Amino acid sequence: MTIDNFSPRRYRVRHKTIYTYDDNVEACYERGFLRLLETWSQNVVSNEVVVSPTPEVVTEHVDHFGNHSFYVEVRSPHTRLEVGKVAVVDVAWPRPNLDELNRWTVASAAEHLARVDDPVELTTYLMPSELVEITDVVREYALTVLAPERPLGDALVGLYSTIYRDFKYRLGATSVRTTLPELLTLRAGVCQDFAHLAVGCLRSVGLPGRYVSGYVETSPPPGQPKLEGSDASHAWASVLVPDGSWIDLDPTNDHFADSRYIVTAWGRDFRDVSPLKGVIYTEATTSSLEVQVDVFRVNDDGTLS
Repeated sequence: MTIDNFSPRRYRVRHKTIYTYDDNVEACYERGFLRLLETWSQNVVSNEVVVSPTPEVVTEHVDHFGNHSFYVEVRSPHTRLEVGKVAVVDVAWPRPNLDELNRWTVASAAEHLARVDDPVELTTYLMPSELVEITDVVREYALTVLAPERPLGDALVGLYSTIYRDFKYRLGATSVRTTLPELLTLRAGVCQDFAHLAVGCLRSVGLPGRYVSGYVETSPPPGQPKLEGSDASHAWASVLVPDGSWIDLDPTNDHFADSRYIVTAWGRDFRDVSPLKGVIYTEATTSSLEVQVDVFRVNDDGTLS
C-alpha cells in the first residue's frame, strides 16, 4: 500500500447523542465509543468528551478489538441525556496497490493468510458473528464476485461495485436485526447492511473481514453552505490481505476508503461498535433520540471549511 501523496487532512468531528424522556430517568449506565481510533491512516490530535447531566462515573478502556470503550454512569434524575465528543484528527489514508494485490488470487491469498497470520485475529474475523451469518445464499452471492481464481485486487473492486449496483440505498428498509439472507431478498438497505454483506462475503471465501464504524466527509449542494448537524455516522468493510495490512472498501459509495474516511471503531459487526448503548431505570413511557454529527475540514489557518 502507498500513502496518498499530500499532507494529511485535518478534520474536526462533533458527534452528539441526545435522549429525551417523558419522565425522570433515575439512573443510566451507558457504554460507547467516544474517542476516535489511532490507526495507520489517522492521528488523533485532541478528543473532548462531554456528558450532561454530569456523570458520577466515566472510565475508559481498550477493548478486545483495540477500540476506546467508555463507560458512563449518571445516577441523578434527568429527562434529557446528552453524550458527545469533539475530536480533531489528521487523516492520510493508504491507497491500495492493485498491481500488487493482483499477484494473488482470492484462493491463494486465503491460503497464505491461514498459514502466516495470527490465528486468534484470523479466527475473530473469519467466523460468523451475530449480524454476519454465513449461509448458503451468502456463499453463493460471494462466489459471483470472489471466485477462487480471480485476481485479488480485481475481486475487491468487484465486491464493492457489485453490492453498489445490486442494492438500493433506502432508509427504513431494514433494521439492526435484519439478517443477510433477508437483505439479499430485499435488495435494499443502508450502509450498515452493505458493510455486513461485504464482510460476510469476504469471510465466506476465507478472507478475514471486519466491520468499520466512523465518518466520511460530505459536501453540501453547489452554492449552499454546510449545515450544522447535517452529517451522519458511516460504516464500511475492511479486509486483511497477504502483506498483513487491512484494506478498507465502501460498497455504499462504490470505492476504496480514502482520506475523507475517519475511523471510530472496528469489530465483527455493528454490535461490537454501536456508538452508544446501555440500561436505564425509569417509569417513562416514551422517549426520543436525536443524533447530531458534523465533519468539517480544518484549513491551514484553523478555520473550518
